[in-house]
Amino acid sequence: MKIHELITDTDTLRELCERLAKSDFVAVDTEFMRENTYWPELCLVQIGDQKEAAAIDPLADGIDLAPLWDLLCENEDVLKVFHAGGQDVEIVYNFTGKTPHPIFDTQIAMMAVSQSEQIGYANLVESWLNITIDKGARFTDWSRRPLTDRQIEYAIGDVTHLAKIFPKLLNKLVKTGRGAWLDAEMEKLADPQNYANDANEAWKRIRSPGRNAQVLGRLKALAAWRESEAQHKNIPRGRIMRDETLADIASHPPKAQGDLAKVRGLSNAWKDNDIGKRLMKVIEKAEPLDKSEMPPKMKRGAPLGKEGALVADLLKLLLKIRSREIDVASRLLTKSDEMEALAAGVRDLPLLKGWRYEVFGKDALELVEGRTGFAVKNGKLAMTHIDAPDPEGDEQAAESEAAE
Repeated sequence: MKIHELITDTDTLRELCERLAKSDFVAVDTEFMRENTYWPELCLVQIGDQKEAAAIDPLADGIDLAPLWDLLCENEDVLKVFHAGGQDVEIVYNFTGKTPHPIFDTQIAMMAVSQSEQIGYANLVESWLNITIDKGARFTDWSRRPLTDRQIEYAIGDVTHLAKIFPKLLNKLVKTGRGAWLDAEMEKLADPQNYANDANEAWKRIRSPGRNAQVLGRLKALAAWRESEAQHKNIPRGRIMRDETLADIASHPPKAQGDLAKVRGLSNAWKDNDIGKRLMKVIEKAEPLDKSEMPPKMKRGAPLGKEGALVADLLKLLLKIRSREIDVASRLLTKSDEMEALAAGVRDLPLLKGWRYEVFGKDALELVEGRTGFAVKNGKLAMTHIDAPDPEGDEQAAESEAAE
């Protein structure tokens, strides 16, 4: 594989992208900094196929990344391969308003062919290529220039290794017949709505303090305000205010700006500074949350009552057994909150639809409804089907006992 010099000009980038546009797939990775900013700062892009790879410097003077964005977002003939690519996709969206498509994530794919839960890139490379990655450059400051040879070598390795692993992983995926399982997961990863950063939707990421419309209305208004402040200042939203503090203010709003000094998580300066004034105005203008936006009321405790938690534990045990039997990561099948909802009587759930129903949901539903149980076979836990009771047989048995 040919490794190019660091690309710092538009013409060289365009020529590379024109060649890669003829490939079946490209491996992609990015290096960025976001510890002190709201928007992640793109510092390096790595891309390659099975023949060549290069690192691109987006901070180089005068470079235009348009050829790269066109390849990633407009070319439907080339598959874009990432590993744990959510943040990489977010960066592309921030620049273009679009997402790479079609897309393939090796971390998600690994969950379909093994019990690996969110396997890290270093472990992926070691397991497939028997190569140990030098992690020394991983936590360096990618925004500093010039980049060292060690940094560039480390970064390029992220795509050269991935370009070798992807065909092997795809072949195993095809053999298992589980490729269709991942279609919806990949489309979800590429859905632009996941990266839109709508300030009016920010409140949904915060743990809701109950279902009081007035409280939730304040929570929505405060979350949107915090998002706008963070974007304007380009600092992490947590630097404005932590989630816990925001939720506390929504539940117990201060009556005057001076009361902000008593709020845990805010500095004393908020009682008379400008940001404190803006916060108070938001609280004053907040309207109760509209009924159409109210979060759904969970049917907790019904119909299983206090036994629901025990049933959820049984479902989690079933999930472990099934994951081991078919060698798939349990996280790909379902999550704890879904199993708790199933135990509580909810039936409109992803695990009861599509391939998840066939692989796990059907047995989970039968367990909840008493048609499946556990048994020990050869020292291992296994599922056993429970035949439905025969009403006529029960009546005959009762009559026989009465006669005796």
